Amino acid sequence: MSLLFSSCEMENEEVHLEAWKRDAYHLFSTKMSNREARFPCIPATKAFALGHLRYGFVASPGSESAGLTLSNIIKEYGQSSRSFGQYSSLVVFFEKEQEILDVRRYEELFWSLLSQMRSLDDKSWPEGIPEDPEQPMWEFCFSDERYFVYCGTPAHTSRQSRYFPYFMLAMTPRWVLDIWNAQPQKAAAIAPKIRERLAAYDTVPAHPELKPYGAQGNLEYKQYFLRDDDTSLSACPFLRSLPLDKIKG
Repeated sequence: MSLLFSSCEMENEEVHLEAWKRDAYHLFSTKMSNREARFPCIPATKAFALGHLRYGFVASPGSESAGLTLSNIIKEYGQSSRSFGQYSSLVVFFEKEQEILDVRRYEELFWSLLSQMRSLDDKSWPEGIPEDPEQPMWEFCFSDERYFVYCGTPAHTSRQSRYFPYFMLAMTPRWVLDIWNAQPQKAAAIAPKIRERLAAYDTVPAHPELKPYGAQGNLEYKQYFLRDDDTSLSACPFLRSLPLDKIKG
């Protein structure tokens, strides 16, 4: 049984899903299609409109099964992602905790999940990608695929671009980003529009860590989880080979 769902399946009432899953998708659909408060990431809204996104669902991020379920979802996605469309990304919603946590706690859960996934990965780290997150060309890899990871949480308030009622991840393969970057004139034209939308969407200026991949002074991991203020981690907590029994949620 597939762990992935398309937009068509999510909108099909004959596909039986738990109420919270329907609710999460509905809220996401509303956010992506809002024509007044436009979500800043233009590629993401385009991918949604074209039906290139795929969706997965996981128990609450602090649950014991979350890491394993997430790993299975992204593994299945990676095997077929190129057939979903050139703007494809994987969007994963997590069931709500009993109460909303604070931003820092969600940050800890986020990095714990990525560490758990790496511990469950049966593929070697890709050649050519640094294993040290403090290197500018490092990025998260799973099952021999490179990903940019976005995290949204219910605790974000100032950065509405990082707010979502459910804890959620969006994982975009590097090959998708390469398609955008292969059209430098188009990418250059879209960049200021994204910044303009971001300024209108959030109540605080763009986070200082938002920089292009591989750029001078950029550390990719600092963009994965943006705090609600301008602070960021002093060191990356990603632990590629941490044994599962040592990982704490």
